[in-house]
Amino acid sequence: MLDENQLTEEIIQETLPWKKRRSLTVWVYTMRPLRQLRKFGLVHHVSKKMKYVVIYMDDVDIPKNKEAIESLHFVRKVDVSYRPDVSTTYSKNEDADDGFEVQELGTTIKLAEIV
Repeated sequence: MLDENQLTEEIIQETLPWKKRRSLTVWVYTMRPLRQLRKFGLVHHVSKKMKYVVIYMDDVDIPKNKEAIESLHFVRKVDVSYRPDVSTTYSKNEDADDGFEVQELGTTIKLAEIV
């Protein structure tokens, strides 16, 4: 039998379909026509100093939107984020020992004398 937490999780998963999202980093020549990028997705960050814009959009729209963004006259380069593809699980067992032994050496700290 399902408890209340599992039941509410299942209801949330059914009612709120989570779409896979990914970010595009758009390097631009000038910051003036940035409003045009709003129609492609959520503009998350704008760096005026380094002249780039981070846009979040649905993963299925990436190829179509990337091509359209690259065709804009003020765009220098478009990079796709690889973050969703990178595994965040670093070991099978969290308590696993990597075989490294750390030995702390006795160190002394001497403060400089005020002259």
